[in-house]
Parts: sequence; structure tokens; C-alpha cells
Amino acid sequence: MNVTVEVVGEETHEVAVSEDGTYADLVKAVDLSPHEVSVLVDGRPVPEDQPVEVDRVKVLRLIKGG
Repeated sequence: MNVTVEVVGEETHEVAVSEDGTYADLVKAVDLSPHEVSVLVDGRPVPEDQPVEVDRVKVLRLIKGG
């Protein structure tokens, strides 16, 4: 399955994921860590261990600081 991964404010990537691939697999495929982002489907966050069931997602980088 091919999925369009839009990193908000950055680039958009086309990623091939296996049928049992998860949202964490998509994040890793665009060289990000699941711990530093939220994956959004239709504007709602999804768990990183959930299987991918859509062909387009948005990835939002979380800002950390102190």
C-alpha cells in the first residue's frame, strides 16, 4: 500500500507500507521518531501501533523546550 505522508510545514513523502504496517512504520520511513511526532488521520491523532488503513496522513512535529 502506498501512503502519502505530509510532514506539516515541511515535505510530503510517498511511502510504501506492508499490509500489516503501522503508523510508527510510516514515521520511521520519513526519518522521524514516533516519540517526537503525532500522526493525524482526518485531523485526529491515531495510536502509533495501529495498523495503517488510509492512504494519506499528516505528521505533526511536537515542540519540546524548557
